[in-house]
Amino acid sequence: MASGKIPHAYLFTGIAGIGKTSAAKAFAMALNCREPIDLEACGQCPSCRKFKSGNFPDFLSIQPDGQNIRIQQIKDLNRRLNFAPATGGYRVCVIHPAEAMNDESANAFLKTLEEPPPGNLLILKVTDPLDLLPTIVSRCQKVPFHPLNAQDIEAWLLEKREIDKETAMLLSKICAGSPGRALKMVDSDFMAKRKAWLSKLMNLPGFSRDAALNMALECADEDRKKGLDLPVSGEAGMQDMLTVWSNWYRDILLLRVGGPPELLMNIDFSNALQNIAGSYNINVFVDCIMTVDRAQSDIRRMRNATLVMEHTVLRLNRLTETRQ
Repeated sequence: MASGKIPHAYLFTGIAGIGKTSAAKAFAMALNCREPIDLEACGQCPSCRKFKSGNFPDFLSIQPDGQNIRIQQIKDLNRRLNFAPATGGYRVCVIHPAEAMNDESANAFLKTLEEPPPGNLLILKVTDPLDLLPTIVSRCQKVPFHPLNAQDIEAWLLEKREIDKETAMLLSKICAGSPGRALKMVDSDFMAKRKAWLSKLMNLPGFSRDAALNMALECADEDRKKGLDLPVSGEAGMQDMLTVWSNWYRDILLLRVGGPPELLMNIDFSNALQNIAGSYNINVFVDCIMTVDRAQSDIRRMRNATLVMEHTVLRLNRLTETRQ
């Protein structure tokens, strides 16, 4: 901003709830501020007031229509970009999540990225750049957003919400470095859901194939509920469940290799984790983590939720059915 050399496209990468949207809005607001202070928006000029009220005409947000960002949405965006910004400053368009673009819309957007009209700034939000076409990634300035440490999140939660220190400590660990997710955990049914999900996972090694399939169908039903990774959170959903499972296996692996207990995420289940940690070979837990990670990736790519969960639960069942 200081040099006036603004790239035409940014790629904001990182997990949900660590400030990608807030940073995009703050950047757009500062770029269009009439009287910026040390390169930050003043918050008082007509442009800033419109932005804060949600009436700024040159801030666009493209989100999925159903499961995907469709080609018609990109075509409509292209038409708008051909007109000069209404305020005479920058028009900023945020695509989120960018990985929701299907093949048609991604290829159409690639043409937009190659040479956007002057005065337009494109910001793509994505969890993992590997979920985008390499040609799209290569045309953007990457800005990685890193998870925050648990101590900072704990202090922040105690300031923002009227919760006890023990709950704040637990949330700061299981939110995986995302303060936004931690807040949504407080305001949703997440904590109750988490206990149910972990109970299923702990019982899975003793399930028959039919019982495991029934569990998979129950888990796939979570896909119809809104998850904490969505802009507006209702009940906790499938991606949240898979994150809980991944963190569970991560904790077991930590203890299995002799890591310090203070690094545990699921501190309220420390006794159960200790009992399980010595029961299996290290490779079992590594394979479990990779299986859950693959499921999360498949769900982000809009694969069939029921088939994904059937494959995931059956594989986890096979991996953990035999103790060492």
